[in-house]
Amino acid sequence: MWKLGTALGLTLVISACGREAGYEVDMGTFGNATLNNTQMMNGELNYAAILDQRFANEVPNTINFAFDSAVLDAAAQQILTQQANWIRQFPEVRFRVYGHTDAVGSPSYNKNLGLRRARAVVNFFAARGIDRSRLETMVSYGESQPVVATTDRDRRNRRTVTRVSGFIGRKPTELDGQYAAVIRREYVESATYRSITTSTGSEGFATE
Repeated sequence: MWKLGTALGLTLVISACGREAGYEVDMGTFGNATLNNTQMMNGELNYAAILDQRFANEVPNTINFAFDSAVLDAAAQQILTQQANWIRQFPEVRFRVYGHTDAVGSPSYNKNLGLRRARAVVNFFAARGIDRSRLETMVSYGESQPVVATTDRDRRNRRTVTRVSGFIGRKPTELDGQYAAVIRREYVESATYRSITTSTGSEGFATE
């Protein structure tokens, strides 16, 4: 029995040693930064892809439209305000807006409608102080990429999607001081904040 208990204890120790640093603090999410960095070095991800994932996780990246309309309703404006607030935190990052429609109407009409929807979003961002040079050419997929495969009217297909598309003035895979600052802001500071929150039992921010 003693040998079994000892073996079990050693197994648990070895298993714990194999976990990402910080696992016990936040149930493994701290290790996501290491995973992302490994994937990036392997060519599976780049900095733009990582930030695009964060953007989609932290704010809704999609808004929807009424039938045959490019007007931003109250719900859409609320989401776009969240997007704009997130975008302002990253002045070194570029974004692209993709417009979509449902299948009602001709392909050419829908392509134009998708573009009008994308332009409405860009105009909304510009009106809130985001430099248009950071908003790359809008793309309209028209009816070609539906969320729901139907020929009927479906609000879920009438949408725009905002995506991180790269960085200003440099290749997105370069690791210089600018991108290092992004990585620090996204991973190191957020991980430190989570550690303090967990250890103190209350919210708090790290100071340098």
